Order: sequence, then structure tokens, then C-alpha cells
Amino acid sequence: MSADWSPDWSAADAREAVLACFDGSEGGRRAVWWAAAEAVSRGRPLVIVWSLEWDIPGARGERLDSDSAVESTRRVLDQVAEDCRSLHPGLTVWTTLPDGAPEVTVTDLANDIAPAMVVAGASGRGALSRMLLGSTVAYFARFLPQPLVVVRGEPAPPDAPVVVGVDGSGTSVRAVEFALTFAERHGVPVRAVHSWTDWPLDVYATAPPAQVGLYHMDDAVQEVAREQVEEAARRHPNATVQWDVVTERPTHALLERSEGARLLVVGSHGRGRMTRALLGSVSHAVLYHAPCPVAVLRSRPEDLEDE
Repeated sequence: MSADWSPDWSAADAREAVLACFDGSEGGRRAVWWAAAEAVSRGRPLVIVWSLEWDIPGARGERLDSDSAVESTRRVLDQVAEDCRSLHPGLTVWTTLPDGAPEVTVTDLANDIAPAMVVAGASGRGALSRMLLGSTVAYFARFLPQPLVVVRGEPAPPDAPVVVGVDGSGTSVRAVEFALTFAERHGVPVRAVHSWTDWPLDVYATAPPAQVGLYHMDDAVQEVAREQVEEAARRHPNATVQWDVVTERPTHALLERSEGARLLVVGSHGRGRMTRALLGSVSHAVLYHAPCPVAVLRSRPEDLEDE
């Protein structure tokens, strides 16, 4: 059942909005600015959510005064919303200040409004809210069905490329489609990166020539990955796509190539049961170490059936 998130708007009003998580930190503020610009590019409203938890003691062991905390927090939240409206005249901005852990409040809100994406900052400030701390971001990446964008680093130049990791999985199809749609809308190129082995490179360096099965497997996967990119490119003729095959571990390849990128896009799982743990660690690593904003797309049941 949908909740009344604000006297000024309802869940029906905010369907497919861009949902920005905020906690008053500078990282959270940068995430809201990024989300506002993305909402404008999509022609959708922006919803800013700040979750409040009241079981945290004050600095001197006393409980926080909830009334004054809410009033102070509301002022900050309203100012951030007004700043977004000033930066982007015509943008519809709504706010909500629910009680509870963000893992619950943001998930409930996302279930109600089915946002186009959820945007969070890379770090929080801790005392009042842990909205943007690592454990919460990891929870969102694992459980939210919507694309999650974690805003990191400094703003990129307007023509900076979108980098997407491609591994031939069903989840990779979603990542490629998201990357090309984003790039086409913003008029920037795409760099599709495929690491042709998920095995440590020293295994290949020391493997005897007779173990050609390893190479054959990677040749086949590379072909599938390339077909995914080419098919998506046909659906997005205005997007310029560079195919980049590298003999590096996926994490290193993506982190290195995302320097100066506008966005790095990855799927939350990779191909097959044997490599899923590795590729899960890749998405986790780029969430916390990429030098640019990161979009993570969670796998769906139909994606895993194809892997």
C-alpha cells in the first residue's frame, strides 16, 4: 500500500522520478546536484529523501531533541530543494523526511514510486544519519531493483565518455542498454570494456599450451559480449561506441579506464556460478573506489536463468 510521503505530493505524482538520497553531507549534496541534472535530462521530477533515525545518542550521551532536530533538518532539506529549483528552473522538486533506517525508508519509497534510478553519495557524516555510509549503499546495490548511481569524484567535462563493463551475461545487457541510453541522451561517447579473462592473469601466464579450453571459453564469451554491444548500438544510432578488449583483471581495467569518465556502468553479477563471486566483488570495488559516478544494475531472475 502506498504511503503519503508529503502533503504536497503522492506516490502517483512521483512515478519514474529520479530519487536522490541526502543526509546533509557534502557527498550527499553532490549526489543531489547530480540527480537534479539527470532529472532535467529525463524530463522527470526529482524526489529528495532524508531518513532520520532516533535511536542514536547525542554527543554527551543525551538523546537528541527530536523536535529541534526535525526542524533543523527540514530547513536544510528545503534549502537544498530550493537550490535545485534555482539551478534548474522548471524542475519539479519534492522532498520527504521519513523516520527510520534508510534501508527501510528508501526501499519503501522506491517500491511506491518506481523511480527511474536511485542516486546516493559516496560518504555520509554519521552523527544524525548513516544514509550514505558504505553498508547502506551496499544494501541498495544488492536489493533495489532500480539502477543505483553512487556519485563519486569531481564533475567530469561535458564531453567525458560513459564507460561500461561488458561480460556477456544477462545483467550485462541491462548495463549496456543503460549506458547507451544515458550517453545518447547526454551526447557523449561510450567505451565498452571487456576483460577477456576472469581468471588471474598469472594462471594464463603459466598455463601449458594444451589448456586451450580456457582460451576457447574466453573467445566465445568475448563474441557474446561484442554482440551485446553491437545490438544495443543499433538501437541507439546516435551513440558513438568504442569496443575495448583488455587482458587485465576486470576491476583494474574498469577503474583505470573510468579516470575522467562521466559515468561508469556495471552489472551487479557476472556470468555463471563459478565467476559470480568474483564479479560481485568487481561491482563492490568500483562502488567504493571508482574516480567517477558509478551506476550499478542489479541482476534479475531472468538474467540469471540465461547465465
